[in-house]
Amino acid sequence: MSDRIQTSTGRERLAARCRDVCEAPVFALCVMSVILLNAVLLGVETYSGLSVEYGILLHSAERFCVVAFTLEMLIRLGAHADRPKAFFRDPWNVFDLLVVSSAFVPFLRENTTLLRLLRLARVLRTAKFMPQLRVLLVAVGRSLPGTVSFLFVGALILYVYAMIGWICFAGHDPAHYGSLGRAGPTLFLLMTLEGLGDAVHAGLAVSPFSIVYYASYVLLASFVLVNVLIGVVLNALEEAREMEEDAKRAEEAAARRPAADADADTARTAREGADELRLRIAAVRRALDDMEAQLDPSRAAPPLHAESPTLAGASAGSR
Repeated sequence: MSDRIQTSTGRERLAARCRDVCEAPVFALCVMSVILLNAVLLGVETYSGLSVEYGILLHSAERFCVVAFTLEMLIRLGAHADRPKAFFRDPWNVFDLLVVSSAFVPFLRENTTLLRLLRLARVLRTAKFMPQLRVLLVAVGRSLPGTVSFLFVGALILYVYAMIGWICFAGHDPAHYGSLGRAGPTLFLLMTLEGLGDAVHAGLAVSPFSIVYYASYVLLASFVLVNVLIGVVLNALEEAREMEEDAKRAEEAAARRPAADADADTARTAREGADELRLRIAAVRRALDDMEAQLDPSRAAPPLHAESPTLAGASAGSR
């Protein structure tokens, strides 16, 4: 039992020290600097002349980044030594752990292409230290289901209008509407309003009702669908902000919980000490009363064989 208590105390002490290091502004600044250095190294390696001339220096700098990221991850793991499950509840912590540990996997370390992609993923770790960027990335992830629905509806509209365009304009403009494969890219470019004037003029040469075709398509594809996509992204951004605020409140509550537990333990200890003090005071008072009773016989109770004054007077009168 005592060994278990000592182990838990050691974990709490380690977690408190590592937490102090993680919460220091200098720690976040150093990690951010290493991430930016890693990004600069990736950019320099794209220049063959520099990578050949300064290959040893670049390799040493890459080793330094790996060591720095490993130390950072060990410190952050130590900050959760007293509550390891909380570390894995945060998706960003899991992402950082996978990216950093991938440098030690033999297969990934030997594959140059995968290693560069994983090094590139380290740049995304800046979101860990930039709350606004983290909110935007979370919003992008939250908007993916709505974006998939948007793409499906957009593809359906594009297919329908491409078939109509092939039926109406294939004979007069085969270069743009000669097949479904040609009509699709044409309408996709028209979605950006690129070349819309030329397409409308060419359609009016075929039929005056072509203006209805192009106007309805531009209205649906360029305005309605785009506004729907903007609404999906804004909704996801609002949800991401709420999630960030909830996570911040949860962290603050978790940080206050040890202090509240410590205050409760202190109050309970004080109450127990006060109760014990009262018992001791009561025992001392009883002891003092006993001592006073022994020192002052007049305060002692009369003996049972002694006659009371009333009985003594009655016996004298009878004589």
